[in-house]
Amino acid sequence: MREKMSGYPIGQQDFKALREYNLIYVDKTRFIGRLIEGKFQYCFLARPRRFGKSLFLSTLKYFFLGQRELFQGLYADRMEWDWIEYPVLHLDLNAERYSEKDKLEEVLDYLFRKWEKKYEVEVISDNYPQRFRSIIETAHRKTGRQVVILVDEYDKPLVGNLNNMTNFEFYRSRLAALYSNFKSSSEHIRFVFLTGVSRFSKLSVFSDLNNINDITFDNDFADICGITQSEMLDYFQDGIRAFAEDYEISFDQMCSLLKRNYDGYRFARKGSDIYNPWSLLNAFSKRELGAFWSQTGLPTIIAESLKNIDADLQKVAHTRCPMQTLAGLDLLNPDPVALMYQTGYLTIKKYDRSSDMVSLGIPNREVEQSLFEVLLPYYVKVRRGLVGSVVNDLILDILEGNPGGFMSNMDIFLAGIPYDMKMENENNFHNAMFILLSLIGIRTETEVHTSDGRIDLVIKTDRFIYIIELKYDHSGDKALQQILDKNYAHTYLRDPRRVFLIGANFSSQTRHLDKPVIRELSADS
Repeated sequence: MREKMSGYPIGQQDFKALREYNLIYVDKTRFIGRLIEGKFQYCFLARPRRFGKSLFLSTLKYFFLGQRELFQGLYADRMEWDWIEYPVLHLDLNAERYSEKDKLEEVLDYLFRKWEKKYEVEVISDNYPQRFRSIIETAHRKTGRQVVILVDEYDKPLVGNLNNMTNFEFYRSRLAALYSNFKSSSEHIRFVFLTGVSRFSKLSVFSDLNNINDITFDNDFADICGITQSEMLDYFQDGIRAFAEDYEISFDQMCSLLKRNYDGYRFARKGSDIYNPWSLLNAFSKRELGAFWSQTGLPTIIAESLKNIDADLQKVAHTRCPMQTLAGLDLLNPDPVALMYQTGYLTIKKYDRSSDMVSLGIPNREVEQSLFEVLLPYYVKVRRGLVGSVVNDLILDILEGNPGGFMSNMDIFLAGIPYDMKMENENNFHNAMFILLSLIGIRTETEVHTSDGRIDLVIKTDRFIYIIELKYDHSGDKALQQILDKNYAHTYLRDPRRVFLIGANFSSQTRHLDKPVIRELSADS
């Protein structure tokens, strides 16, 4: 068992404060050892927002400041290290939104003034890249030790302007000039560590820095941020027990709920699944299975990107691609898969070494629900406040064995597909259905393979099974006949649950489901 600590460090990104207030800290200092042993001068790490990047940078800061007392009992305290104080320049770009062009200069000016005062830097230019270079060189000369530079959210000005290419290019050119000092001042630099959400493949801000060590997909750093299953059980047993007591379930059942809602991220070819630390800590603190991560930001750019290319959501949410697709983002022609991966809405589920292909999927229930709630208005126009009611009614109908009510509520939902959508194919109909079923949260399988075809939809509860065939501009009778002809229900003949066969048709003219044809499966069907 770990040393007894009290309190969850929600929103606390300062390592020193976390240790002094005896808040729970999942020890990640072994990764500092790996960085030091690797003798890297420049390192880069990309992870989704709220994954602990800022806390790790803060940990690096106090490590290089030589404050060993903060590391007592941690892995770093056992390392062979001289614990001398290096000059540390911590460049945090996370504080602003960068909607206006002068925001970057405001942030830089504030930080540079502090460093210029601390290291008695003679300011001879208003040019920010030159000021930065002067600070680096003077700090080295005054202290006699090379400088450590930590950049938090290097890409925040860029990510905030993905829909404004004028501002994007403005910030890209200025950041490129600022970061060019890493190469030109290399003799004065001991170590550089940069973090961000995105990895841009083109229009790079690091075009002059060709020796940066990108550990984003490195197996040895797969769990540098986030919380593994073993870490959760090691550090949070008391929290799990208290949570389970509140929910009146067992310890193991609570672990399963936490895993379903917050686990499932994977950032390398190998490695354990990772829990979102922001969501997990909030869940323990509030003893509530809420959508905590989604409340910190909305993926509107993802929704717009998917809509613009008329993407098949089901295929995007369960796709395969070359590993290289995830390695960079072309902002002139953004790949929705790379965009969704880098922002945390898709994650690696499986890696095939022979083809260098990865299988991707939505990490967990929290991400799934938040993503589709944002996508919903882009595909279905349902009056505000009605969505929750419709979804709740759908769930009750499914749980109570009411297929007629279930289909009626589904019709209310699908009737909201806008008339201005392209309807020459079934794509938007299928996307709307996929969003709806994802929001329901009940065990749902789509395109289930059988020996004679694929079932469009199978929904399972403890007492009922619904086998649904969906047609587009045909008829419910034809849909049901396909279920019977292809013997889709054969697998469930011996299942003790009641099985409903449902044939449904969506009319592109009326924008409604025709009256479904429903039959209950019996032993002699």
